Amino acid sequence: MSPDLVVRAGTLVAPGGRAVLDVVVEDGRVAALVPAGTGRGARVLEAEGRLVLPGMVDSHVHVMEPGDTSREEIATATAAAARHGITTIVEHTHGWPVTSVARLHEKRGHWAGRSFVDYGFAAHVWPDAVRDLPALYEAGVAFFKIFTCATHGVPALVGGRLLSTLETLAALGAPCLVHCEDDQLTADLEAALRASGRVDAGTLLAWRTREAELMAIHAVGVMAETLGARVTVAHASTPEALAAVAWHRARGADLVAETCPQYLTLPEREVLEQGPLRKCTPPPRLRSKVDEEAMWRALEEGLVHHLATDHAPATLAQKRAGTIWDAPFGLPGLDTTVPVLLDAALRGRVALERLVQLWAQAPARRYGLRGKGRIAPGFDADLVLVDPAGSWLVRDEEVVSKAGWSPYSGRLLRGRVVTTVLRGEVIAQDGVVLGDPRGRLVLGGGWRDGDRRP
Repeated sequence: MSPDLVVRAGTLVAPGGRAVLDVVVEDGRVAALVPAGTGRGARVLEAEGRLVLPGMVDSHVHVMEPGDTSREEIATATAAAARHGITTIVEHTHGWPVTSVARLHEKRGHWAGRSFVDYGFAAHVWPDAVRDLPALYEAGVAFFKIFTCATHGVPALVGGRLLSTLETLAALGAPCLVHCEDDQLTADLEAALRASGRVDAGTLLAWRTREAELMAIHAVGVMAETLGARVTVAHASTPEALAAVAWHRARGADLVAETCPQYLTLPEREVLEQGPLRKCTPPPRLRSKVDEEAMWRALEEGLVHHLATDHAPATLAQKRAGTIWDAPFGLPGLDTTVPVLLDAALRGRVALERLVQLWAQAPARRYGLRGKGRIAPGFDADLVLVDPAGSWLVRDEEVVSKAGWSPYSGRLLRGRVVTTVLRGEVIAQDGVVLGDPRGRLVLGGGWRDGDRRP
């Protein structure tokens, strides 16, 4: 029987380098990598002159289903991902959090047959539901989301409750993603700012401070080191935050940092200029070219473990309703993260090989997403074909996410995703999503059924 597909003569990019090869696909997985022009298959996808990257793995996505879909829904979010080279997401909406196995199964049922890309789920840790963590991990959640400050309606875990939770997760070997801002400091600052009547855009910067992030990182770092917990610091926003993570890791903590494009590319002054359209937490932090260079250097030097979007969209109307206090937190990212990072690589800000490691291989490994993150025999044939000579002018009207806008609108980005392949099937071509949703559930590292996929 002939293999299903051959992706012919593309320049494959891996963390270790590049090579012009054919990718032979059989039964949805990579069967072989062979010299260019020698592969045979029932279908041929010509890739000469294209960069061939693994499908990107976005481990930090908020889609609002089940629940209120006025900000985002499965169809729009995953279509945005498919168009721009993200083939696997890990979702954990705050509006409908997974806190028990029953809710996990309900969420799986709701998502079945609706996603254009493969997907996994994370669970939130509620202070009174720690007993449910072992069953959730065995059921296949990718990781556990913890907040060290009350945000988005999610309660904070601090002090002894945080310690006992990390102890439980360490015993399971389960990874967690921790939103690090100090609860007491942010609460005190909020109370003082509200009492003073502040409603200007600068309120956000005075409220969600660098100090609050650093204080929480150090607290979590000490616990991770002491307990042996596997902790990822979510959306680390400054060189100082990344250095703090590295300091604890050097002392033996299994502590790594995730960061997002907004902390590499968006200046702090835009918070003052755009107000609610830059309201996320932590907010954009770049104060100077020195900050910007330091963040990109940290990316190359290994202080960042992996990248993610932290896609948390809201429409322009929702963002602009009321004061800075009323606007929802979050920025849309699924439409633009791959293009923004490709642009950075093609402009020499980061090696493309490093980008593949940060944006595909590392998150898949960290969260046990078997078969994802690499172009190698046995792995799912999730591929992204990029025209390095192409470009994309970001425009709000081309944003597929329900947000309908982007903080990068007006930017001309180098490179263009032309084809996205999911498990050997073309799901997007030239910006058009093809066919019906065919995304499947991807289970995390705690799932036990004898599966020996990579």
